Amino acid sequence: MPLKIPIILGSVRSERIGIRPARFLMRLAEQRGHEARLVDAMEEFRLPLLDKMYKEYDAGQAPEPLEKLAEIIRKADAVIVVSAEYNHSIPPALSNLLDHFLEEWFFRPSAIVCYSAGPFGGVRAAMQLRAMLAELGMPSIPSLLPLPKAQSMLDAGGRPNGQETADRLARSAGKFFDELEWYAEALRTARQAGTPY
Repeated sequence: MPLKIPIILGSVRSERIGIRPARFLMRLAEQRGHEARLVDAMEEFRLPLLDKMYKEYDAGQAPEPLEKLAEIIRKADAVIVVSAEYNHSIPPALSNLLDHFLEEWFFRPSAIVCYSAGPFGGVRAAMQLRAMLAELGMPSIPSLLPLPKAQSMLDAGGRPNGQETADRLARSAGKFFDELEWYAEALRTARQAGTPY
């Protein structure tokens, strides 16, 4: 049964690299039979700095982007978060997008894809993101998918540059998706039976 997977991209820089991994993940999720949806903090979901959380609005009174995003989250079976590393931490736009919601995220697994222009692939930001996602009620799966030197690894369309890169990504991303699918299917079944609150 297909999974509904929002892919959250939290970089809003004009020459961001993150759109490449996001496009790669969209294509891979669809190839595996899932319904992937790009949630882009720069384009469709450019939210203001957090003042009121979604839940703090009266029913039906939240701004249209928040209502739309809440609906996407409620339908999600799992969430993939694509994060850059800014000063050993996550991009502020990503934190801002995530923080607009709380209960909507509950009891869904998350998975972290981190990237950087350098050799470490954003893993230092991923460690902070892991703690944040757990606090939001969607703990991350054990595996990470780090993408070092992402600007040379993937082209603008999110396709791997070269056969060696394609083969390496097929192995690591395949394992990553196998694990996410397991958690997503298990928690979907558990949510259908009821949640603690």
